[in-house]
Amino acid sequence: MTSMPEEITQLLIAWNQGDQGARDKLMPLIYDELRRVARGHLRRERINHTLQPTALVNEAFLRLIDQSEVNWQNRAHFFAAAARLMRQILINHAEARRAAKRGGSAERVSLNDVNHFVAGQEIDLVALNEALKNLERLDPQQGQIVELRYFTGLTIDEIAEVMDISPATVKREWSTARTWLRRELSR
Repeated sequence: MTSMPEEITQLLIAWNQGDQGARDKLMPLIYDELRRVARGHLRRERINHTLQPTALVNEAFLRLIDQSEVNWQNRAHFFAAAARLMRQILINHAEARRAAKRGGSAERVSLNDVNHFVAGQEIDLVALNEALKNLERLDPQQGQIVELRYFTGLTIDEIAEVMDISPATVKREWSTARTWLRRELSR
């Protein structure tokens, strides 16, 4: 991305304050990064998935601009919310597809990147979502760290900034959460 995080943060704050021009200036600055996040989500999906990165970005952005109650703190906060929306869009899509097949086979997600939970194993997206919901109930902080790290691709330092905790805490909680999810998804 060619824009500076500070520029995006300033535009987000201006947008919070009702400046619709800031929202319009923001889109070209964030579009490539939103597509990167969308591609990351879709890389974990089946090969013939019907959603494309552009459609996922557009749907998430439409939902983001429709949220009037959000007070964007910074760039990382915005992208974390965008990633959560993209994840929910994909979950809804998977559940609708499953329902259309009358309980047929679930959507599969490949977790073959460096931060995977179960080595070389494909995971049911709905099962992953349920496991993450369970983790969030047990430890909301760990659930948020997993979402920010795995689904958004934020760095340890960016997560620490968004959550206002130390990078060492993020590393420790990320490691613990990965171990817990690995065990849950291996069942």
